[in-house]
Amino acid sequence: MLKKILLITLFVIPVNLLAQTVLPIQQNPVVQPKFGYLSYTEVFKSMPEYADAQESLNILKSKYEAEIKRADEEFNKKYAEFLQDQKDFPETILMRRQKELQQLMEKSIEFKDEIKKLLNEAQQKMTEPVTTKLNTVLNTIGTQHGFEYILNTDNNTYPYINTLYGMDITQEVKNKLGIKGNVINE
Repeated sequence: MLKKILLITLFVIPVNLLAQTVLPIQQNPVVQPKFGYLSYTEVFKSMPEYADAQESLNILKSKYEAEIKRADEEFNKKYAEFLQDQKDFPETILMRRQKELQQLMEKSIEFKDEIKKLLNEAQQKMTEPVTTKLNTVLNTIGTQHGFEYILNTDNNTYPYINTLYGMDITQEVKNKLGIKGNVINE
């Protein structure tokens, strides 16, 4: 039994040494990238559809801001009148006016909260087609290159990416979307 083990060992070791020395060693193997990466925000904000959505959103926002300003001016006027006349009011009128001002202030806060909600919903609705278009292009590029996934490098999420295994697809995505240059609309 010991002879068999020794014989097998003597046979296996030279074969391993032979395989290591005779077989060519590749220094720089050509590796197909396994994933793509890009700054999603950079591409998204460079899309003309995003600029159009932002313009529409800004128009809507300015209309709401004008209404908030009008409501605030109305409240401030009533409050100034209250402060000026409060010493002349009997107790019941004073209490009623304070209650009116309190209700007006609460309605103003509710209105501002509702506006924030409406603006967020409007932004989501306006940018949804932009997101869909970008994601469709990413899906196409990912499939064409045989990527396992595509990374979003925004916010320094991936401070290091080995470019042997990953491929920067930012410019390719922009080209497919018809975006020229590096314009980013805020």
